[in-house]
Amino acid sequence: MARITIVTPAGAGTRTGNRHTAQRWARMLRGLGHRLRVRVAWDGRPADVLLALHARRSHASIEAFARAHPERALIVALTGTDLYRDLPASREARHSLALATRIVVLQDDARRLLAPALRGKTQVVYQSSDACVGGAPPRDRFRIAVVGHLREEKDPFRAVEALARLPAAPRIELVQVGDAMTPAMKTAALRWMRREPRYRWIGGRSHAAALGWIRRSHLLVVSSVMEGGANVICEAARIGTPVVASRVSGNVGMLGRGYPGYYPLFNTQALARCVARAASETDYRARLKKALRVRRPLFAPRAERVALAAALDEALMKPRRDRMRAGGRPRGSVR
Repeated sequence: MARITIVTPAGAGTRTGNRHTAQRWARMLRGLGHRLRVRVAWDGRPADVLLALHARRSHASIEAFARAHPERALIVALTGTDLYRDLPASREARHSLALATRIVVLQDDARRLLAPALRGKTQVVYQSSDACVGGAPPRDRFRIAVVGHLREEKDPFRAVEALARLPAAPRIELVQVGDAMTPAMKTAALRWMRREPRYRWIGGRSHAAALGWIRRSHLLVVSSVMEGGANVICEAARIGTPVVASRVSGNVGMLGRGYPGYYPLFNTQALARCVARAASETDYRARLKKALRVRRPLFAPRAERVALAAALDEALMKPRRDRMRAGGRPRGSVR
């Protein structure tokens, strides 16, 4: 069994998707018998494998590990900011991928964005949720949930802007869950609550509480500008809560190209139409649910565990194959 260090820029106690992913992967790999440590940076302690989330922000750890242990497995997992912002502009992010033994992406559209030379060492590992099917939305209103920290990459107020375009829909309620990442975001959320009585921003909540809001909603809106592979989509799919999402690569990679619940990015009127249809047309909600059911098996914990284990096995095998091609023998082989 391997000694694995997972590196994520998201520190302990933070409620970010990257930290959540790191902790879930640590549990899964421990369950397979491996020894795990989760750190914000590689501290030089012995490891057979470095698994780094974020190609740019973890570059110093990736480079240091590759320099110290060029023969060992190095896995780089790409986030949304890596794929859709950093890789085109950041030499460090591109260097991280060149050093990687194996690259992990979180949805199947991401591989298309990588250089052809990198695709052969890239594997999709969909994130998972152990949430059970069974929503319990209120009967006296149509509740929409938006779950995610308030930051520019999430286009966080697109849903309430769309709601404001539907003055004749008093039974719609919008609940937004997530910490404001800047004072300006907090100010904007408070201003929207004063302006739109159907909107509530309740701030950050625990993961379990956020899941509860998804379960108790009729619809989840994912308005992201960029996504590596949104946790909330796999959670909504596992619960059975329909999703309306911006048509961006990360969401399409999670939901599939034919999913009927997309709207064009930043298009408030189109989102308002989707929300109005979901609130008033049972056939449309049924189509969204049916399309989500097709994707649900991708987000099962067992599927994520199998894919993660396969990526690890491939990463561990590559140095062994390289040594054998160079004429050496793998450690522990029969002479």
